[in-house]
Amino acid sequence: MTCHDGLMSAQRFSAPVAAGPRGHGVITVPFDPDTAWGARPEHRVGGTINGQRVRGSITRDDNGWAFIVTPMWLRDTGITTGETVTVELAPEGPQRGDLAEDFRSALEASPAAAAFWDTLAQFYRKAYLRWIDGTTRRPRLRAARITEVVGLLAAGVKERPRPPRG
Repeated sequence: MTCHDGLMSAQRFSAPVAAGPRGHGVITVPFDPDTAWGARPEHRVGGTINGQRVRGSITRDDNGWAFIVTPMWLRDTGITTGETVTVELAPEGPQRGDLAEDFRSALEASPAAAAFWDTLAQFYRKAYLRWIDGTTRRPRLRAARITEVVGLLAAGVKERPRPPRG
């Protein structure tokens, strides 16, 4: 599902918070995030639960997809296990569909890089994009940076190594 502007749409639902291991809360996700947002092993998301800001990942468990909240988050928000909550979640950070055509095409040409990109937290995605986008007036440098980033992603590198100061 995408909005008219091309950004991934938020999903809204109500569900009970079940008791999970070590005091965590488990919210069963009643939709398939792979269908809604594109297939990946885990979906990093942000949004709200009963109006309280939350970030985390939707992951598969034995019963399907689930969103886990920490005991600290439960304590700080006053939300308890057994309570039915209203949840609104959307993919966090720039998604592949939001990328410039040249970078999106380069990712799609490298399945390993694309798969690793999908697992990165928005902090790392944005850092890579800032470095690429710093070349707006120099197309050759932009192409070289995209090639370098795709290589780093394919190798499983979260963050571009910083050059030594000197």
